[in-house]
Amino acid sequence: MTSRDVPYELQRLPSGARLIATPMRERRSAAVAFMFGVGSRYEIGATAGLSHFIEHVVFKGGGRFPTARAVSEAIESVGGSINASTDKEATIFYAKVPSEHMALACEVLGDMAFAPVLDATEVAKERQVVIEELRMSLDNPQDHIGTLFDEVMYPDQPLGWDIAGTEETVRSFDVEACTEHLARHYRPGRLVVSLAGAIEPGQAREAVEKSVGRFGEVAADGPAPALEAAGSALRFINKRTEQANIILGGYACSYLDPGRYALDLLNVVLGEGMSSRLFQELREERALAYDVHSFAAKLRDSGCLGIYIGCEPRRAVEAVKVAVEELGRLVDQPVEAEELGRAKEYAKGRLLLHLEGTGAMSQFLGQQELLAAEVLLASDVVAALEAVTAEELRATAAEVCRRGLRAAVIGPFSKPERFESALARAS
Repeated sequence: MTSRDVPYELQRLPSGARLIATPMRERRSAAVAFMFGVGSRYEIGATAGLSHFIEHVVFKGGGRFPTARAVSEAIESVGGSINASTDKEATIFYAKVPSEHMALACEVLGDMAFAPVLDATEVAKERQVVIEELRMSLDNPQDHIGTLFDEVMYPDQPLGWDIAGTEETVRSFDVEACTEHLARHYRPGRLVVSLAGAIEPGQAREAVEKSVGRFGEVAADGPAPALEAAGSALRFINKRTEQANIILGGYACSYLDPGRYALDLLNVVLGEGMSSRLFQELREERALAYDVHSFAAKLRDSGCLGIYIGCEPRRAVEAVKVAVEELGRLVDQPVEAEELGRAKEYAKGRLLLHLEGTGAMSQFLGQQELLAAEVLLASDVVAALEAVTAEELRATAAEVCRRGLRAAVIGPFSKPERFESALARAS
């Protein structure tokens, strides 16, 4: 499979912000993403969830769009969409509009980020909204299990905390806390603005330069380092549920490690899609689980390979044992050339199809520049995937198992010992 790269322009603006402009002239839309290099791992105990809370409150209005309604109407009145996300290392505000309204999208996002209203009444109302979001997540085991797995992988540190914080921390957030956080972290030097679509780089630069303010000039501290766990390998919640929710996995490489491509392909072979080993063995052959898949999560200085299992509680331990055995097979038996070839075609095809969208392209390029300060084109990624060998996959699986498997379990179980025994089989 070949890829035709879409050329982009990368510039550093006088403000210190970086701009990536990617013309995709055959499209009719323009996607704009304001990406700040701050997320939940930059927080301390008392401020856990503040990055996520900021993401919420800036939608209450800013600059020429002083209310939440003014923000949404500005974008939706031209048929566009606007949203945001907070992760452990980045906070992203993005909009997609017809290309002739690209400057409007830049203005709205810039005003939100650099001139938020931060009205005390609106901040207080949003606290309750976020608290309800937290409660909803805790009530949904499929959501809660992900946070629980983070806790067991990175206990007692920001990487293991819920990105949204806790009810206690959220109740403490006020205008002063928001203003201080913005001043510390929302600086042009920590900002990448990425645009893709039917745009011209010169016009994009002009629109972005008008939109990027200087909200923060305070030197910000770096994030706390990732510390691997040394305690219990199991986080366990005994809860009356109709389905057991389980995530098991182990430490893997970061997104700066050259071995990340082997990790991605290992993930494809193990549990991406209906032709993967986990899906075929646990669902198709043994009917042990309705939902089973794997995932690779990578950070600047750490990463993990995880396996999610949703199954009938009485079959949960057996499902975990079979999943561990499938991972062990990848250590003991190198992947055959045909299976590795299919995995490569899957990974390449998924990437290229994903990048047909202007929103996906803007975030693909922008996040690389933001987090890694290096932008790889689709052809670079395809070449790196092609170069991965079966031995590299085997070594990656062996390293995950060598460092020990950990797990989070939610379900009607009174004793964790059988799950601990199943995890130990990978050692």
